[in-house]
Amino acid sequence: MDLLRALRLPLDISLALVGGGGKSAALFTLARQWLAAGARTVLVTTTTHLGDWQAAQADVHWAVQTEEQLRAHLEMFPAGVVLLTGPKDEQQPQRLGGMPPDVLRLLDSLRRRYDLPLLIEADGSRGKPLKAPAEHEPAIPDFVEMVVVVAGLRGLGRPLGEATVHRPELFAALAGLEDGEVVTAEALRCVLTHPQGGLKNIPPGARRVALLNQADTPERQAAGGALAQRLLTDYDAALVAALDPQDTPEPFAGKVFAAYEPAAGILLAAGASIRYGQPKQLLEWQGEPLVRRAARIALEGGLSPVVVVTGAHAEQVRQALAGLELSVVENPAWQEGQAASLRAGLSKLPASVGAAVFLLADQPLVTAALVRGLLAVHRSSLSTIVAPLIDGQRGNPVLFDRVTFPDLLTLQGDQGGRALFSRYPVAWLPWHDTGPLRDVDTPADFRALLDEAGES
Repeated sequence: MDLLRALRLPLDISLALVGGGGKSAALFTLARQWLAAGARTVLVTTTTHLGDWQAAQADVHWAVQTEEQLRAHLEMFPAGVVLLTGPKDEQQPQRLGGMPPDVLRLLDSLRRRYDLPLLIEADGSRGKPLKAPAEHEPAIPDFVEMVVVVAGLRGLGRPLGEATVHRPELFAALAGLEDGEVVTAEALRCVLTHPQGGLKNIPPGARRVALLNQADTPERQAAGGALAQRLLTDYDAALVAALDPQDTPEPFAGKVFAAYEPAAGILLAAGASIRYGQPKQLLEWQGEPLVRRAARIALEGGLSPVVVVTGAHAEQVRQALAGLELSVVENPAWQEGQAASLRAGLSKLPASVGAAVFLLADQPLVTAALVRGLLAVHRSSLSTIVAPLIDGQRGNPVLFDRVTFPDLLTLQGDQGGRALFSRYPVAWLPWHDTGPLRDVDTPADFRALLDEAGES
């Protein structure tokens, strides 16, 4: 997966990068990927300083100090990566100055007019894997629509000090460490989620993404994945990557390994079970109602939030779910078919959700491991649909990426998500347990389950 896809970026957005551990590499990697995706021009700038050697990564470099200079330059409007900075710092000639705020605001106005992407480096880290912001930083403009907070995983497991962390004394205060103590994943989490750390100065409403870079060994990938999941309480997404091909060994160079986003569970439990003769959702198996078991599996599989859609027998189903951390939505149009329940469930999801897994109450042999398998495939690819392939058949549950939500909302009658399989590519998860194919459609089906479990 490339960074552009992992960030779900359109071709016209203003994005700021802050932190340490490969921020500039991420910035120019993203600029080149935008060009490859069809952008004619990508604007890159800084609000602080940029090393003058980094200008060589752009196709065009303009030193701009005034609005008049910017307007004059943009009359030419060349293709490629266009870097705009202030002039060289007189005290440190190897550094390029940042853009003045008024010029930067004009630049954003102009890029909106021409539907161009704008990338902004909003602080410095002196090449260290980790950092903590000083009082004057990060300098993130208030018009920015997304902020990517970068952290280098090479800083984990090393002593806290100048060799690893830019401004180690500030990092120590945020992380609760002493100088020389080992930087742990928990310490990094504390800094990244602190309002004076990774979350500092992010404009209200801007999408927050943590980029855990330098995952250039299997151990760092594993540590990054575990940390990424914990960051989703404060970030809209967290990526695990190794973006700088110059200092990253193969086969890890230049890749995003996983994109972690909240994945919801939608449990469809609105049916009347007319053919069965009694509410299937409430049948007791292994000590709990089937609907409660399905909801518990969704939670144990890592889905959050979990939404249960009820219809017939709504109050009884709600009582069966008491004590679980989920929400229940009643579908008043449940008799219209499954599509109405899909719409009811999707309507309750927050905008930050990256995917939804649809589960059924009458498939008790679905496991949390299967749910986690679907999530793992999606995180590594952001595939539009992920479904289990069991004994040559499509199984349940099925994961749908959020790009499919508008189409799911147009379904009518008894149509379910399978109607989209012909519209989008499907990533298949081979699954060798045939249990998830078992439905409870008849009393005989349920008696067979009871017999196998040794229940009367």
